[in-house]
Amino acid sequence: MQAALFLIDAVIGFFSTLFLLRFLMQVMRVSFAGQLGNFVVALTNWAVKPLRRIIPGVGGLDWSTVLVALALQLLFAGIVLGASYDFDGNESANLIAAMGWFAVRGVLRLTVYIFIGALILQAVLSWINPYSPLAAPIHQLTRPLLNPLRRFIPLISGIDLAPLVAILLLQVVLMLL
Repeated sequence: MQAALFLIDAVIGFFSTLFLLRFLMQVMRVSFAGQLGNFVVALTNWAVKPLRRIIPGVGGLDWSTVLVALALQLLFAGIVLGASYDFDGNESANLIAAMGWFAVRGVLRLTVYIFIGALILQAVLSWINPYSPLAAPIHQLTRPLLNPLRRFIPLISGIDLAPLVAILLLQVVLMLL
């Protein structure tokens, strides 16, 4: 049972991350023309395209991607909590509330992990290959996090400590979630 839950978590987590990455790339105005954008679109179009007919974009954002990520996390919550829950009629409302919180928390945690991963990848690419095809989209994705920090954290001997501070702050957010 534990191996099955691990595999289900891995698959649902992977696709939830892709849907959230697609949403974040749209919010941060990251181009979908490169390798990263093509990869994300190719693996998420199967669910996003049909939902766009039902769920309109609001504020210029494609909310269907967030809805799919939330639905996947809700599915996983149902599997995990349903497998370990003793069903009786009186506490089904508690189960539904727990599943909802589990799903929302999962989406928020994945969003934070996406930013942490992007910050680490940006740092590694700046050392190894700053002209990599991934460098521009990752920079666009992390810029809204780093620009406010860079106003307060000066370069020290040419080293930008803003990504380190951003990762530490994101870790605090994870602790709160």
